[in-house]
Amino acid sequence: MTKTSHTPMMQQFLAIKAEHPNHLLFYRMGDFYELFFDDAKKASDLLEITLTARGKSGGEPIPMAGIPHHSAEGYLAKLVKLGESVAICEQVGDPATSKGPVERKVVRVITPGTLVEEALLEDRHENLLVAITQQDSQYGLAYLEVSSGRFETTQLSSLNQLLAEVERLKPSELLVPDDDLFREQLPEAILKRPGLVRYPSWHFDVSSCRKRLIAHFQTQDLVAYGCDTQTASISASGVILHYAQSMLQSDLTYISSLHTYQTTDTLVLDAISRRNLEIDTNLSGGTSNTLAAILDHTATAMGSRLLKRWLNQPLRNRVIINQRLDAIETILANHQDDELRTTLKQVGDMERILSRVALGSARPRDCLHLGRTLNALPDFQQQLANLNSAEKLTELASRMSTFPELAELLECAIIDNPPILIRDGGVIAPGYDAELDELRNLKNEAGDYLLALEQREKERTGISTLKVGYNRVHGYYIEISKLQSENVPADYIRRQTLKGQERYIIPELKTFEDKILSAGEKALSREKWLYQALLEKLNEHLAELQNCASALSELDVLVNLAQQAVRLNLTRPVLTDSPGLMIEQGRHLTVEAVSNEPFIPNDALFNETRKLHIITGPNMGGKSTYMRQTALITLMAFMGSYVPADKAELGPIDRIFTRIGASDDLTSGRSTFMVEMTETANILHHATENSLILMDEVGRGTSTFDGLALAWAIAEHIAQNVKGYCLFATHYFELTTLNERFDNTINVHLDAIEHQDSIVFLHQVQDGPASQSYGLQVAALAGVPQNVIQLAKQHLSQLENQAVTQKNATPPATSATKTSPVAEPIQQFDMFSVQPNPALEKVQQLLEEIDPNELTPRKALDALYELKATLKNS
Repeated sequence: MTKTSHTPMMQQFLAIKAEHPNHLLFYRMGDFYELFFDDAKKASDLLEITLTARGKSGGEPIPMAGIPHHSAEGYLAKLVKLGESVAICEQVGDPATSKGPVERKVVRVITPGTLVEEALLEDRHENLLVAITQQDSQYGLAYLEVSSGRFETTQLSSLNQLLAEVERLKPSELLVPDDDLFREQLPEAILKRPGLVRYPSWHFDVSSCRKRLIAHFQTQDLVAYGCDTQTASISASGVILHYAQSMLQSDLTYISSLHTYQTTDTLVLDAISRRNLEIDTNLSGGTSNTLAAILDHTATAMGSRLLKRWLNQPLRNRVIINQRLDAIETILANHQDDELRTTLKQVGDMERILSRVALGSARPRDCLHLGRTLNALPDFQQQLANLNSAEKLTELASRMSTFPELAELLECAIIDNPPILIRDGGVIAPGYDAELDELRNLKNEAGDYLLALEQREKERTGISTLKVGYNRVHGYYIEISKLQSENVPADYIRRQTLKGQERYIIPELKTFEDKILSAGEKALSREKWLYQALLEKLNEHLAELQNCASALSELDVLVNLAQQAVRLNLTRPVLTDSPGLMIEQGRHLTVEAVSNEPFIPNDALFNETRKLHIITGPNMGGKSTYMRQTALITLMAFMGSYVPADKAELGPIDRIFTRIGASDDLTSGRSTFMVEMTETANILHHATENSLILMDEVGRGTSTFDGLALAWAIAEHIAQNVKGYCLFATHYFELTTLNERFDNTINVHLDAIEHQDSIVFLHQVQDGPASQSYGLQVAALAGVPQNVIQLAKQHLSQLENQAVTQKNATPPATSATKTSPVAEPIQQFDMFSVQPNPALEKVQQLLEEIDPNELTPRKALDALYELKATLKNS
């Protein structure tokens, strides 16, 4: 079908749609946004709206679906949650002067990562746009929170680091170069993320990106932003800025800085460790029963978002950590937490409001909330003046400038309960602008005039049922019943006929109508102009206001942490230069919160003689809880929070690794054991002597001998080579002999008491190895049928008897477990000592004497027969 076969309007739609092939096009037609062709079919399914048709294309009806423009936000929110992007096409021309279709253009593309609209955002969760790329051997990552203007970048040396950062940021939209070679090396976890966008590769050109960033920040270079020599960072940052500008159709001047950060400045957690520790997302993908859910009682939405950033990015800089801890201690010592929280509740989401102000899309209620926030600033200044002993609180007070003129301006300009939109007016308060008041008075006086006119006309015509009215379509009218229509004066001009009624206009009423309608239009136009001028006035102070918002969010987090320290019985941790980690009576906050029984606290001590802890004990005995609580206490300390322990002293920590739980990755063709070994390999390659390592049941996914051998070798490697702080939980009791070989290895266990056929878990960590696994008792608790339990007991007895028989017939083995499976005629090897074997020694000697380069086919065959005979005669 040729373009000319369509109507002019449909030609216009197709031309605009061609520029946005990957977005649903909301095409404005009067009071509706219409969608056509495949867009209409898709929107009809996703939004559950009626699919109709308009005109024809190629002889077939053109599918069409539409939504009212005044209720578009609800539909847009649904589409964004489904991962869709929408191009908003508005009428920008004047219908009165247009020849042909009214001029239209796309004024905004709404994508999951570029949201600024309050109705489309979750107020307590960040909404990030992330871009990744590769330049030479380095990976660049940049992220932008369009709704607040936060813009950061880093450069990474490995895919593991890249994956860890992507998982930390949890982007709503992820830009990657549309380059097959680059995508082929990316992990499946990145390629399968929702919101992945393949962006044309030429946009990632370093030279173009550098020029774009320099032009945006109006500088000569990028030295001030710390990334002038980091080409991968420049590429990612330039792309993300270009994409956001394109989608928002704005130059984004409120994004005034780019922060370059290094992952070495923070305590690193890889994607697996974040998932296992359930920091802000639980293993089911929800947010309940997470560390963030326990700690987050912040008064503001921006404080909540900042708290989650702190939780996901613990620091290694002890100066900053101690500044936060000092602030919490000072707030508590002066009993200022309740008073500060009360004032914080008056604070709106200043970060996001200011972004909408800069984009010119702030709504009247945004201005109302901003005004209330500015009015609260003097109270903060007074409250913080009493807390100047803490350096961090003094710094926050200095960043909270007061804005009395702006506060007064907003209070005078906006009514107490404004409508949601400026569109229909009624936002600017009386007394703010004399011209607007005069225009409004003309409109307000209309009521009195119309009542007077109605009374005069009743007297003039003698028609007592005569009424003066108004509607938006036909304007002002005089309404008379048809029975009385013969009695109307000659100057009455019929305007509309209804069933049983006639409507008329008279010259006096027409003159009044023109005057009033003109005043209404002028009043609305004046109000919109005043509102826009108000936003421009706020924009003049944007940088200072953004700095104030940042300080308020940080104060909110510190006040919240102070209150949670009291509520949850937390203690200030001590950070030292000395290696080691000591926790007295530590607790797991999440388990403690959901448990119906008192939580049993436990100690954890790491030093030069206690680096590798081999943890044994029954399933459900609390090994995983103990391991996780040690990691979470460490994480909380390094984010600058009080911790759930009676006492905690921590030396330098660089990373937290976890290998916990069993899961497969069927979509990538990886078995449970393959996933386990991949995670283990990552730990062994990257852990250092300052890393905290949690390893749970390594080797259980394969055969007993293979698993035991791997677990032993992994534990030995950690003890001998890595020398990190490791909690190694296992059911291989053979590993409890490792402490005899390594001075930095100890045994600890979680005990249980067996009573008849039941078991009581003590959840208490004690030195030394466990005595048994209690596997059958745990199986019984899980509801395994009793006949199966009895059969298992019979097999266990047989295996134990076989083990005793073989032990008496062979040299002592190092196995200490009474449940080790040993089946005839196979005898479990002693893997930890070498027994002499004359036959193997003879074969080895013969092989050493053979030179393969000198063997003829005949000599090779003779050598093979000799080797075989040697083994046969042994």
